[in-house]
Amino acid sequence: MVGKKVSSGNRGKTVRGDCYVTLEITDDGGLDICLDSKVSALYGEKILTVGRELLQHFGIRHARLTIEDFGAFDFVLAARIEAAARQLIPDLSPYLPEFIDENCYSTTADRMRFSRLYLPGNSPKMMINAGIYGAHGVILDLEDSVAPTKKDEALLLVRNALRQVDFYGAERMVRINQLPRGLDDLKELVAHNVHLILLPKCESGDQIRQVNDKIYELQQQEGLTDTIYLMPIIESALGVIKAYEIASAAKNVVAVALGLEDYCADLGVKRTVESRESLYAKSSLVNACHAAGVQPIDSVFSDFQDMDGLLSTVQQAKSIGFQGIGCIHPAQVKIANETFLPSSEDISSAKKIVLCFEDAEKKGLGVVSLGSKMIDPPVVERSIQTINRAISSGIILKDWRLENE
Repeated sequence: MVGKKVSSGNRGKTVRGDCYVTLEITDDGGLDICLDSKVSALYGEKILTVGRELLQHFGIRHARLTIEDFGAFDFVLAARIEAAARQLIPDLSPYLPEFIDENCYSTTADRMRFSRLYLPGNSPKMMINAGIYGAHGVILDLEDSVAPTKKDEALLLVRNALRQVDFYGAERMVRINQLPRGLDDLKELVAHNVHLILLPKCESGDQIRQVNDKIYELQQQEGLTDTIYLMPIIESALGVIKAYEIASAAKNVVAVALGLEDYCADLGVKRTVESRESLYAKSSLVNACHAAGVQPIDSVFSDFQDMDGLLSTVQQAKSIGFQGIGCIHPAQVKIANETFLPSSEDISSAKKIVLCFEDAEKKGLGVVSLGSKMIDPPVVERSIQTINRAISSGIILKDWRLENE
C-alpha cells in the first residue's frame, strides 16, 4: 500500500463542479496536501481543511494528496477522496455528508411521472441544478452513462448527492447497474435518501424479488421503514413477453419503463421516429401496466435537438396509454410535462361525466347517460383519473365541484 499512487475524479478543459485527486500513502511526514485551484485565494484554506479532515477520518496519517479543483462542492470532494482511499483501504469507514433539510421530502406511489431526467452518475456539474428544470423525477444513472472503470467512483458521488443536493421536489431516482452488480449498488443507496430504484434490463419477476430482498435486508440493518419504489426497465424481447409478470411482481413496483435502444438491438432492427418496429413492445407494455395498476413510461427520445420529433413521440405515447417519458436533456422536460397534462377539453368532459354519474347515483338510477352517450363505470373511472391528474398538476382545485354549484 505504501508508495502506491491512486486517483479519482475528472479533469480537463470542459470539467466543471468536479475535482481530480491523487493519493499516495507514505511512510512518514504526516499529511502533505497540494492544491491547484483557480479559487484558492477565496476557498483554498477550506479545501485543504476538508482534505485533511477526510484523510484523518479514514485513519490515514501519512500521505501525499494532490487536489486539482474545478469548482467542486464539498460533497464532490469528499466522494473523490473516499474513492481514492478505498482503492488503498477497501474496508475503510465511509464519510457521509450531513443531510440537508430541503432534500428530505417524501414521495408517493401514485405521483405524476410525466418526465424523468437522466443525469450521468459521474458528472456532478449536471446534478447541482438538475431540479430547476421541473422534471418530475431526476435519475442519477450508474449504468450505461458511466464507464466501467468509473462505476465505483460514481456510486459514492451519487450517494453523497442524494444526501446533499436539493432537487426542488423532484423524485430522487437512481438507475442501478444490471444484476447482479446492481445489488451491490444498493448498499450505498438504501439508507441515503433515495425514493425510487430503476432496474435496467429486467426480464423476470424474480429480479424484482431479488432487489426487494436486498432492500429489506439493508433497511433492517439500519432500522428503516420508508418504502423505496421500483421502476423496472424492459429492454428486450423476453422482457416484453414477461411485462405483466414484472409489473405485478411486487407492491412497490409503481411504474415500468421501456428501453427501446436495447430492445431494437435485441430485435436486430433500427429504431425510427415512426416507431413501427416497436409498436408491439409499446402496446404490450402499456396493456401489462394498466392490467397491473402501475404507470407505463415510454423510452427516452434520443435526439435532444429535434423538438418536433419529441412532441410527435410524446403525443403518440399519450394516445396509446403511456403516462410519462424519459428525457436526456433539460430542454425536453417542458414538452413532456405539458403534453401529458390533461387538455382543457379533457378536463371539462371528465367533470361533466363525473357530475352526471354522481347525480344519477343520488337518484338511484340504474342507467346513466350524458347526451346521447351511455356512461359505464370504466368511463367514469377514466374521468376520475383525468381529474385527479389535473388536481395534482394544479390545473384545477381539489374542491372543483363547488364551481358547479
